[in-house]
Amino acid sequence: MSITKEAELIGMQEASEAVAGTLKEMTNHAKPGMSTKQLDDFGAKILAGLGARSAPQLAYGFPGCTCISVNNEFCHGIPSDNIILKEGDLINIDVSAELNGFWSDNGGSFVLGEDIHQHQQLIEASKQILHKAIYKIKGGIRISDIGHLIETEAKKNGYKVIKNLTGHGIGKSLHEAPSEIANYRDKYNLARFKKNSVVAIETFISTTSTYAETGDDGWTMTGNKGGFMAQHEHTIVVTDGKPIILTAKNGIWN
Repeated sequence: MSITKEAELIGMQEASEAVAGTLKEMTNHAKPGMSTKQLDDFGAKILAGLGARSAPQLAYGFPGCTCISVNNEFCHGIPSDNIILKEGDLINIDVSAELNGFWSDNGGSFVLGEDIHQHQQLIEASKQILHKAIYKIKGGIRISDIGHLIETEAKKNGYKVIKNLTGHGIGKSLHEAPSEIANYRDKYNLARFKKNSVVAIETFISTTSTYAETGDDGWTMTGNKGGFMAQHEHTIVVTDGKPIILTAKNGIWN
């Protein structure tokens, strides 16, 4: 969407604060021995208490309130009583929701407890790349140039990017134009970021895979060549200068 009046900016801020706060609280609440379903239920209560509705449930009938992916799961992991969190797990939580007609999206990967499997370097690379990419975005910048930046920075750090997972426009629905904000230079995408537009920018930084494949459950995605992936995501408003980070309260850069 494009922000045309103050009421729209306020609406987006409220929806974004709801998903950002929920992501932060879920990240802090996660403990070894807890199931991903218990963690999802915790997040669902927070969103419901704010009057927000789960975006993946609302838009796609997703069998959970939030997406929680563990270790080799890249994204869209279904919360389950059978998946028990363990010390050192690489966890990704993606929280998106609708509130009063406005939609916002954010996500983050983190290590649960001690980094016994050495995932933290991947996570830090993802965070830093997202920060660098977002602060290069302003009205008139080519979307493909931001993709090039993300892939170049990933390669510098010894990683790859997932080419079939992208950021996207957001606001009045979960996915809007621009429909694909890729993590690589898509030479066929000539579109530019527009001032006052709302977009969800996300990194998909991988150890070995370049594509994500959907599993037998119809939702959970893993890498075509295995390995691990870190994702971090903010919803922002594009300006002529520094973007407005609507989901800053999630604390993924803290």
